[in-house]
Amino acid sequence: MAANVINADLLAKMFLAGAKNLEAKKEWINELNVFPVPDGDTGTNMVMTIMSAAKDVHALQSTNDITMQTLCKAISSGSLKGARGNSGVILSQLLRGFTKLVKESEEITIPMVADACEKAVETAYKAVMKPKEGTILTVAKGISDKARELADAGSDNLEVFLDEVIKHAEVVLAHTPDLLPILKQAGVVDSGGQGLVEILHGAYDAFLGKEISYDLGETAAEAVEEEKEESKFAYCTEYIVHLDKVFNIKHEIDFKAYLETIGESIAIVTDEEILKVHVYTNDPGLAIQRGLKYGQLTDIKVDNMKAENIESQAPAKPVELKDYGFVSVSAGDGLSEIFKGLGVDYVIEGGQTMNPSTEDFVEAIKTIPARTVFVLPNNKNIIMSANQAQYLVDDKKVIVIPTKTIPQGITAMINFVADATPEDNEACMSEEIKNVKTGQVTYSVRDTQIDDKEIKEGDYMGLGDSGLLAVNEDLKTVTCQTIDEMAADGDVELFSIYYGAEVSEDAVNEIVEYINEKYPSCDVECNLGGQPIYYYIISAE
Repeated sequence: MAANVINADLLAKMFLAGAKNLEAKKEWINELNVFPVPDGDTGTNMVMTIMSAAKDVHALQSTNDITMQTLCKAISSGSLKGARGNSGVILSQLLRGFTKLVKESEEITIPMVADACEKAVETAYKAVMKPKEGTILTVAKGISDKARELADAGSDNLEVFLDEVIKHAEVVLAHTPDLLPILKQAGVVDSGGQGLVEILHGAYDAFLGKEISYDLGETAAEAVEEEKEESKFAYCTEYIVHLDKVFNIKHEIDFKAYLETIGESIAIVTDEEILKVHVYTNDPGLAIQRGLKYGQLTDIKVDNMKAENIESQAPAKPVELKDYGFVSVSAGDGLSEIFKGLGVDYVIEGGQTMNPSTEDFVEAIKTIPARTVFVLPNNKNIIMSANQAQYLVDDKKVIVIPTKTIPQGITAMINFVADATPEDNEACMSEEIKNVKTGQVTYSVRDTQIDDKEIKEGDYMGLGDSGLLAVNEDLKTVTCQTIDEMAADGDVELFSIYYGAEVSEDAVNEIVEYINEKYPSCDVECNLGGQPIYYYIISAE
């Protein structure tokens, strides 16, 4: 018979079971991406967020001295440190709000669950600048509303109470497409909301006493801790290739031989459909680019194994602080070099499919000897993680410029004025990025329909700041159509093109020729970005 209260030991088991169930459903949740581009990462972000806390909870369990207060601290702080992407940050805030209310109690009752759910929703909504319904927030609020309804009605059976709350969560999730038309058009429910429901399913199984393995196994981070001091390479790089062609023994030998030229500790595991790659390297971008030769990439993970040793390697004498420092996010060696050339001190490898965590930002900020550090997320899904880092650094001023794209980040750096105050620079940079239009060309991973445009798997797509710009079977055609859409209002003086790892110089030259012929009054700049996933990133100013 299930318990009618939840103590610390049971809550720990429920939390770990929820984390494990989410991990098991990660790829399915990733595929619930609205746009059918190869960068679905909601499941990955939520798993990395909750697993950061799960490791702390697992370690706490091993002490045999677990209390509600120590457990809640492990869940709250662990999820905050590991928070990645919007969905991960919102999940961390839900956990933070829930644990904040129950941490002083030895046992959790039905009324307390209702109160804690309300606090969780309140905390999460406050963390989002412009809350949008039809998302994980809507599902969380549905959970809270049902919990309050049942508690106020005098529900006194926790097993029945939790079952009804979860069933209601599934109903709310099923209605998310009615609140967010783009979900209905794509034929999916909200991926973040689905992830939250999967956590609840796992937690409920543990509450019922079902047999569950709570062993998290040896995580990638723990493996790094064992080997990083011995490695001369800075980045532990891992990803999965979903093969789109035959991968035979010759391919495997060639792939390993290439990886050996840029790193060590190489592991390639394959079956007929996927390829799991692991390598320690100083050039993660090169390792990722090579993988794109064989198919679509998911689960890209890049950890800086030497980041934690930076302070210990610093000179013993006091470091003189400069006025300003900069942290930027980018994927691709060419883009990273562009940012460094503009004055960025620390480039975090990341972007689509590998959103940096809040802790990644904190570590980067701490390494920069500056009184004020500007942070450029360069991706709308990373801004919230960067914002959370502001609250975890107390020895310097941290300013997050809400750059949603690489071109916006570059524009922000160009408009920085060394002699201006932090406040004036923040205002200027934030204003200037609004004048940048961004287009990105990638490919579709499934059939769907968006904005009345039919999209087939394998089609090329041009994405703009507000949605889909072009679809076609030909890459050059889509790129040119994307440029035309960006120039439609006639207010463009400069096109900047950053071409990806899979694009040849001849192909780029054809695009430049097209612009020169059709828009002779516009200047064109062209740079090798080396980014994965996106063939072209284009800015129009």
